[in-house]
Amino acid sequence: MSNLKETVTFLEKVSFFGGLKKRQLENLARRMVNRSYRKGDPIVVQGQGGEGFFIVTSGKAEAVRKRADGENLVVNEFSTGDFFGELALLDDGPRTATITATEETTCLVLVRWDFLSLLREDADMAVEILLELARRFRTTLDSM
Repeated sequence: MSNLKETVTFLEKVSFFGGLKKRQLENLARRMVNRSYRKGDPIVVQGQGGEGFFIVTSGKAEAVRKRADGENLVVNEFSTGDFFGELALLDDGPRTATITATEETTCLVLVRWDFLSLLREDADMAVEILLELARRFRTTLDSM
């Protein structure tokens, strides 16, 4: 994303931020950085610490989880507007899958400490984000 307005317009379409006001999206956008990955580049690696939250702005990626028996299982695919790493915003636990760019891919990245700083400044944003995390968790449990 090349400027604040473009980034906010993009964030308005990301379901994770659906309950946020424009001012809150602007505050998020100011803290996000653009990162680019070549086809085959790992974006995050299973077992490593969580750096933060990623939103795909262009390209595609896939999540592969290495099981205890050594088998690799594709667990998700991501394209423009999709996101991953939301749990890394709340804790710094290890990544549960490796995300690899399957073509040239760019992402907006929000690191954990910036996110936590925003939540401390804006309690309403914290509530909206927690509600969305709870909805996503329920959806995941219901699909099992």
